[in-house]
Amino acid sequence: MNRRTFIKVAAVSVAALLTGCGGEKSLDVKFLRQIVTGDISNSRLVMWQVDAPLKNPAVEVRTGGDVKTFPAQDLSFTDDGKKNIQYAAQIEIGDEYRIVDGEAATAWHALKTSGDTFKAIIFPDLQCGGDYDTWGAVARSAFEKNPDAKFFVNVGDLVDNGEDSAQWEDWLAQIENFLPQIPFAPVMGNHETYTRDWKVREPVAYLNYFATPDNGVENFSRRFYSFDCGAAHFAILDSQWDELGREIIDAQKNWLRQDMFSTDKPWKIVFIHKDVLQYRINGRPERREGFSEVGEIFMPEIESLGVDVVFTAHLHTYRNRGRLKNFRADEAGTLYILTGLSGNVRYGGLWIDHALDKVIAPQPETDNYLTLELDAQTLTVKCFLPNGELIDETILQKAT
Repeated sequence: MNRRTFIKVAAVSVAALLTGCGGEKSLDVKFLRQIVTGDISNSRLVMWQVDAPLKNPAVEVRTGGDVKTFPAQDLSFTDDGKKNIQYAAQIEIGDEYRIVDGEAATAWHALKTSGDTFKAIIFPDLQCGGDYDTWGAVARSAFEKNPDAKFFVNVGDLVDNGEDSAQWEDWLAQIENFLPQIPFAPVMGNHETYTRDWKVREPVAYLNYFATPDNGVENFSRRFYSFDCGAAHFAILDSQWDELGREIIDAQKNWLRQDMFSTDKPWKIVFIHKDVLQYRINGRPERREGFSEVGEIFMPEIESLGVDVVFTAHLHTYRNRGRLKNFRADEAGTLYILTGLSGNVRYGGLWIDHALDKVIAPQPETDNYLTLELDAQTLTVKCFLPNGELIDETILQKAT
């Protein structure tokens, strides 16, 4: 059995478990997932795929004995020569939800709610050479150890090649048992923009698989976005101007200012794929330590807007820089964390430690994931190895 066949069989096997109850006809769906909306305390976007078109697809939400029905949109798309039949519906929060089509239905799935206090799971780069078993193992460990998490984030490079449909299916299949239960906040990385022959293009698969909130910016819809959860406001930025054009820089800076000025949440948090520091590289003496273009452009903006934490990725290594302001260490500044890796593409021995690195993952580096916990007064970031071993912890307090 080849890899593509295995993925298809695995997806169908999981879909067979999503059967209705109470006498309805079973409805088979695959890659059922929740995507964050502008405020995940009140709503979610539910997306799913099927092998053949549905006639009257919808999502039912049950709260106690009341059931509301939310009609679905057809968001099918074609990429890598493959037609993906998929649907989506934005729903209000209740106790549980299921997919229906006429008299056919899936099983009910719980909807997680959150107050000001919540936990999220953060996964770094998870691109994999070959299959995505490494990603699956890290993710399952994190989900099983943190069943109270309200949503999860991937800080870009979900796949190695954005046009390869088999990689996307493998990514989804690895966590298909968890995706219906926990909302996802994706961050686009540079690998989402690559064609099969390693040129660049619009991130077709990424933008279609994950219908994130619209940012209202013409020509850059959903390339960056924001959402609220509890006591925090999150902005997800796009660092791919080298691949997709520099016009996004000013548009995104203007949007970020408006977005951050409009929130009254006590905590402001930013995710962006490419890192803000520039590292020296072993064997390349011409490469100097300093700040990347991403850092030079966005760090002054981020700090002027009172952002509390910035999470980055791209370099496949975990580094906690502590709090920075005006390009130097400053306890009044923003916390910057380079999140590491949760795939199998490793850059062992490549980077020379930066003067601003405060905590570095144990070497030789392996996979990791992070948790973010906060309430209105306290924010805690922890970094774990896949076995649950804690390797770093940072706590921030809001002034009272």
